[in-house]
Amino acid sequence: MCGINGYLNLNHESEEQLKVHVNTMNNLIIHRGPDEDGIFAESKPSASIAMAMRRLSIIDLSSGTQPIFSDDKSIVIVFNGEIYNYRALKSRLLNEGVTFKTTSDTEVILKLYEKHGVESFKELDGMFGFSIYDKNLNKLYIARDFFGEKPIYYYSLKDKFIWASELKSIMNILDHKPKISKEGLNLYFRLTYIPAPYTIYEGVKKLEANHYIEFDIDNSNFNIKKINPDGIGDKQKVSFHQAKNTVKDLVYESVQSRSIADVSLGTFLSGGVDSSVVSLCLAQGADSKIDTFSIGFKRASYDETDKSRLVAKLINSNHHEFKIDEDDLKDNIHDIVLNFDEPFADSSALPTFLVSQKTRTSVKVALTGDGGDEVFGGYNKHYMGKINRNYTSIVPQTMHKMLLNISDSLLKTSNDNRGKRYKLKRLLNSIDYNGQFYWDIISLANTSNEVSDLISPNWQIGNIFKEYQIKYNLEKPKNLNDFRKVDRIISLEGDLLVKVDRTSMLNSLECRAPFLNKKLWDYTGTLPENYLLKGWDKKYILKAAFADQFPEKFLDKPKSGFGVPVGNWLRTILRKELESYIDKKSLNKQGIFNAEETIELVEKHLSGNKDNSFKVWSFYCFQKWYYNTYETSILN
Repeated sequence: MCGINGYLNLNHESEEQLKVHVNTMNNLIIHRGPDEDGIFAESKPSASIAMAMRRLSIIDLSSGTQPIFSDDKSIVIVFNGEIYNYRALKSRLLNEGVTFKTTSDTEVILKLYEKHGVESFKELDGMFGFSIYDKNLNKLYIARDFFGEKPIYYYSLKDKFIWASELKSIMNILDHKPKISKEGLNLYFRLTYIPAPYTIYEGVKKLEANHYIEFDIDNSNFNIKKINPDGIGDKQKVSFHQAKNTVKDLVYESVQSRSIADVSLGTFLSGGVDSSVVSLCLAQGADSKIDTFSIGFKRASYDETDKSRLVAKLINSNHHEFKIDEDDLKDNIHDIVLNFDEPFADSSALPTFLVSQKTRTSVKVALTGDGGDEVFGGYNKHYMGKINRNYTSIVPQTMHKMLLNISDSLLKTSNDNRGKRYKLKRLLNSIDYNGQFYWDIISLANTSNEVSDLISPNWQIGNIFKEYQIKYNLEKPKNLNDFRKVDRIISLEGDLLVKVDRTSMLNSLECRAPFLNKKLWDYTGTLPENYLLKGWDKKYILKAAFADQFPEKFLDKPKSGFGVPVGNWLRTILRKELESYIDKKSLNKQGIFNAEETIELVEKHLSGNKDNSFKVWSFYCFQKWYYNTYETSILN
């Protein structure tokens, strides 16, 4: 696990200066790879290129140093991630007469590329961001894995092309900070995060998952191409019993493949279905006790460590449990929020950082349950989408408008508990009679109308999701596979994976997600919808596959999620800072927000009159990023 950086100048630049650029970029991501670094730099009259990496040693501790070169030195690679099927790929290449100098997965990527070119990228099962410079073709290739577990950012200038694992590496070698992107701004205030290909900066892009860049240096241009086709196969005519057994086998197989390491590893164990299944599978395949890690809250309504404790006892793990409150987080909030390098308002990043920090004191690698909801249909929003289909076919639109008008008073909440009232109100607000409901369901911060109230007209964009709808044929998502596809390209890539990557790597911990396996993803996509989402029962087939391994009804227990009471913290420990961000004079000078509406939104939350937790937390995180990036002080 590492971080990578790269710099291409289409003019001549000395090797010394190239190394200065990538050294600067490398030094900003030491947390991603504290064990060692490596640099390649080559200066030519027509073009100059440098690639660098920081390494966290997990596989091939002694000989996996990067960059790695082909035998004739004509091809060079830097790599961030893990290739889980590298041993099988290496075995095949050895049978084809290919020789190796290391036991690393990085060299397998290089040799596979030498043999089969860019088509080889399809064969990689893993999480990765890598760049390959092929001197024979005078081309640069930069690739990102199927789900987008590992990040790649890039910035194309007139005569330069820069890429990196984190935005900070790019921002800190530019002569100026780019302007704010309207697209990025609107996406953020709808979603609480910014999915690829956008960032908060105009012109700075994030390479989409399952894509690679081909940069032709001779012609000074680049194209972005898809690695694997998006299509999921036709629905299978398979019995539930047979499908259940196949799912069970695929999960065991994936956990085993993701447990290959030359260092110690453990699991994040929250007590929910996904982390419990992963921990069970790892424990059953291990030669000795595994380590499990869970984090709980001193505030009882947020604490679920009793569930993780039960699983730890069941699988006989070395269990590590930590209880936290706002005092444990208040000193870290600034660093956690700003480490994302752009606005990011998933509040579960805060406890994810702490559990990563605690876990890193014992192990270097942690398996997680991430992706289980996307793969198996486990979100509330999935059956909310199903409800919308049925609701709009029964309830007349005029009656729905009446219900919506009275819901504000009937379902009013003032506390940050996100209980039944909150969920019902969110469902009613997401109902859409024009087929756009799922895009509102995933908008955790604001609906399109609410964004119009919040940000000033000159910053607004109409349908911010239009590009995604056209590219992926998802204008009107209508079934579970459509919902899962939106989740993969938007929510998973832009939110969950960003959260886990940045918070774990800030602690130099590698996280692996066995459920994020393309083979498993493709298979579940071919199953009848009711195998995954049966009535109100989410993840039905996963729970059925492992029901005999847990106490009766344990996997059916509700779980509230990895939330933290940021709504309450905004009224207490963060109140003074938040109030400074709604100074009317500063808001007008900033020019991004409708000042009066924004002040009212925040003040209603601070007074306890209305729970605006998601909206205000999103505003707070944006302002924290903005003033750290563009201003030294918010006061004149």
